[in-house]
Amino acid sequence: MDVNSLRYQVSANNIANAEVPNYKRQVVDFESELKRAFDSEKDTEHKMQLTRTNDAHFQLDMPVDFRSVEPRRVTDWESTANANGNNVDPEFEAMNIMKIQLNYRLLAQLENFEFSQVKTAMKR
Repeated sequence: MDVNSLRYQVSANNIANAEVPNYKRQVVDFESELKRAFDSEKDTEHKMQLTRTNDAHFQLDMPVDFRSVEPRRVTDWESTANANGNNVDPEFEAMNIMKIQLNYRLLAQLENFEFSQVKTAMKR
């Protein structure tokens, strides 16, 4: 739900800057970071383990705990949709906000259902 809230803020910011010259739209990347964390936990069995001789040395190929994954804002520097260098499509952003709102509402309903199940179990 926090990621959806951040996505909403980023899309609203994109719409607010739709007419600003050379503004580049941003998106929130969470799913690929989460996938990378899950993949790092899965792949540790088959990788060569490196030995560190000093605690100040970097740890390589260590699994990433999926609970520590944070969403990341990514700026789209590649595309240019308008003549002024701006790449925000207000219609796309408006549709994206609608999708984010529906997704947030669904997550809130699922969370409410989970809590109602816990309350029912505690009553017994």
